Amino acid sequence: MTHPRDILLGAQAQSGFLPVCDHYSGVEARMRKSLQLQAEMAAEFGACVFDVTLDCEDGAPVGGEAAHAALVAALAQGAAPGARVAARVHPVDHPAFANDIDTIAGEAGHRLCHIMLPKVESVDDVLLAEKALQRASAGHLPLHVLIESPAAVHRAFEIAAHPRVQSLSFGLMDFVSAHGGAIPASAMTSAGQFAHPLVVRAKLEIASACHAHGKVPSHCVVTEFSDLAALQAAAGRAAGELGYTRMWSIHPAQIRPILKALAPAQDEIDNASKLIATGAAADWAPISFEGALHDRASYRYFWQVLERAHQTGRPLPPAVQHWFSPSPF
Repeated sequence: MTHPRDILLGAQAQSGFLPVCDHYSGVEARMRKSLQLQAEMAAEFGACVFDVTLDCEDGAPVGGEAAHAALVAALAQGAAPGARVAARVHPVDHPAFANDIDTIAGEAGHRLCHIMLPKVESVDDVLLAEKALQRASAGHLPLHVLIESPAAVHRAFEIAAHPRVQSLSFGLMDFVSAHGGAIPASAMTSAGQFAHPLVVRAKLEIASACHAHGKVPSHCVVTEFSDLAALQAAAGRAAGELGYTRMWSIHPAQIRPILKALAPAQDEIDNASKLIATGAAADWAPISFEGALHDRASYRYFWQVLERAHQTGRPLPPAVQHWFSPSPF
């Protein structure tokens, strides 16, 4: 039987689904704990609900980049079966970039879900990274791209269009810093980042570029990691107002609030389940459902509600549960 995902999703919908949280760590003890927590929560939810990205850019000590890359490769190779492990390498113009790719992608590419590429300014940087992955026999790996400058925001649609790119992330701190003091420091806070027009414009451009090309927009970190209410508010606004379907975490305590904020409400899940089950029974022809007409355009929307529920570990009604087993992650 044809899966609803194959019938309903196309150029106008996100074609690849990722966990809604991307958790970053770069210190060895924290990287190990992150991988352990991922395995524990995957067992709890029945799906891998967040990625673990092992960080070289900010995690590697100056002069110790090669040793850190070897550690990241070893941790990725030793991760639990079914783990979703990624690595953030150095920028393409950094002296450590080539070794990062050769060591991490070359040795552990079969265990990685993607490579995060920071400081991307144009699609030329993506092409350089793609060639480096091919030289390391890891040309299959998707690239996630970090947009951190006004010029990169201007080129976001071109970058998102590249077939190797799976997701774009917004780098708030570097973006604000790139404006030479024209944007105040308050725009880097959990609330201020939703108030300054240049920051909001950049976020909207990135989200729009992703949705135009079926890629995943990933929202930036909230650095006030002890203020979970502020984090959840920021995650809710990123999803509800700006169209982001994924968000970074930099502390384990941030993961569950992100999952909660980006998950659909239970009444949305129940309604989507009933509608999708009814549409499937009608072989996806137009139907009347609770007094409204529905066809494939609305089926697509409600199917994606169910996908997001699954990604966030929410229980699914029996009528649709069979489409999500085994886990796609």
